[in-house]
Amino acid sequence: SHPKTMGRILAIDYGIKRTGIAVTDPERIIATGLCTVETPKLEPFLLDYCRKESVDVFLVGEARRMSGEWSESMQYIEPFVTRLRILFPEKGIERIDERFTSKLALRAMVAGGLGRKRRRDKGLVDQVSATIMLQDYMRIEN
Repeated sequence: SHPKTMGRILAIDYGIKRTGIAVTDPERIIATGLCTVETPKLEPFLLDYCRKESVDVFLVGEARRMSGEWSESMQYIEPFVTRLRILFPEKGIERIDERFTSKLALRAMVAGGLGRKRRRDKGLVDQVSATIMLQDYMRIEN
């Protein structure tokens, strides 16, 4: 009997307008940016993705201010997490502090030689943010 493979971890960098998505491979070795979804279409996107792929855990970024208190986007994130629990009762939900993520995402994109035009592509920034969040989480977990 071969060992049961783990499912993917899917990271969600939730935004009011757009949400960046990143995923691991099923063995959870590599984190890859998947896409950016318009937030109103996020639930159908996740339902569809999870029908096709085995996802065990959702990783949701928590936006805190530098002071550590919640930022205004938390008022949208909390109801979203509640919806996730209802839609996917069998999946785990993990949270990660992502205060520094979008700054790091931009820095990573600059370091990776992405031109200014691509860096202005906010959708790409969201996707890179979700990927960095996921890499951070994987580092902590291992």
